[in-house]
Amino acid sequence: MKSGDMTEGVIWKKILFFALPLLGTSFIQQLYNTVDLIFVGNVLGKEATAAVGASTLFVTCLVGFFSGLSIGSGVVTSMAFGGGDQKELKKVVHSGMGIGFLCGGLIMVIGYIFAPSFVEWINTPHEIRIIAITYMRVYFISSVSMITFNMGASIIRAMGNAKMTMYIQLAGGLTNVIMNAFFLLVLKKGVEGVAWATLFSQTVAAVLVLIYLGNCDEAYRFSWRQLGIDSSHFGKIVGIGVPIGLQALLITLSNVVVQYHVNSLGVDALAAFTAYFKVELIVYLPIMAFGQAITTFTSQNMGARAFDRVRQGTLVCLVMGSIVTILLSALVMIFGRQAFGLINRDAGVIDLGINIISITVPFYWIYLIMEVTGGSIRGAGRTLPPMVITLANIGILRIALLYLIMSRVDSVKGIAITYPITWAVTAIFMAGYYLRFFRKGGRF
Repeated sequence: MKSGDMTEGVIWKKILFFALPLLGTSFIQQLYNTVDLIFVGNVLGKEATAAVGASTLFVTCLVGFFSGLSIGSGVVTSMAFGGGDQKELKKVVHSGMGIGFLCGGLIMVIGYIFAPSFVEWINTPHEIRIIAITYMRVYFISSVSMITFNMGASIIRAMGNAKMTMYIQLAGGLTNVIMNAFFLLVLKKGVEGVAWATLFSQTVAAVLVLIYLGNCDEAYRFSWRQLGIDSSHFGKIVGIGVPIGLQALLITLSNVVVQYHVNSLGVDALAAFTAYFKVELIVYLPIMAFGQAITTFTSQNMGARAFDRVRQGTLVCLVMGSIVTILLSALVMIFGRQAFGLINRDAGVIDLGINIISITVPFYWIYLIMEVTGGSIRGAGRTLPPMVITLANIGILRIALLYLIMSRVDSVKGIAITYPITWAVTAIFMAGYYLRFFRKGGRF
């Protein structure tokens, strides 16, 4: 049961060697959509790329909310694991998976029915609305597989095993590449084929997670006969996960406002931002890996009541993360044009993309501070304060700045500049909240 124990040992090694497979998992996971864009951008053209970009926003919105519950399940699981409570651990595993199946079904139905409304709400250009709706509907069918994988992977990582989820995600990623080639190049299915490829790959990943959980340690082995949602554990998971899910949902909704302004600038701007959100992953995903690592580290040590170790781990994570972020940011600034060219070969789109990264990428070290301090707070089971801080700044403040700046600078630069400003304000408040508990001796 203690093979993934993070409550003992050298702190920097525990965090780093847990973060690395998390990073690998995230890169592979992003391979799904990145490969989609490479196929779409080079085989079907920029209109299809724009349609995929417009469609995935609402998919991210709904999936993001329910994925918050998987994080809540992971925190509760880590605390039970760190505290050595096997009975509690087994109940959490089955409750978490039960919630995952239920949520996956809900998101599939909601997404399929309301896809036309989603496309209209974000002012998607008329010439790409039909293909955007088609892509979105097929993509939403894969929601059950997506949520099942996320919930199961969160449980596996909570016990300190990040490598297995990376291997499973790799299998899904390879499936996605093969299926994209099959549906686009062989069957000529267009954008719809890209969504079907995602469905196949996500299903492979979900099935492998269930197989692993069904054959692992008896302390947390998954059994269909024991599947259910225990009321007390449901309350714990929802109490921690819902604020995270609401944060993801509302932040994505605020991005709908951003998307509206991007769409008003035309197809080139939409394609440029769609490509940018893939290029930035080179910096963004390592930041998220450190944030996820400190969340699990904190949860296990809170369960073991090793409060000093939590504080030490957060500081170590900030230092390591800052070094990595600064180096990768420099790499993106140097090779940005080549990175955009892999996704879309249109010269106008590439130029707009370079304008965006010149404003945002130099400030990703600020985003790291926000993620690591926020991750440590969430790992302690305190998810409401980070939600309030994030929504107030990245949600409300960003929208206000967007309308103010775009009234004067109606371009991609006007949109891009709102990102580093709101990251900075959010990081200040998040770090301040963390230090407040440290100074009060609030066992955090």
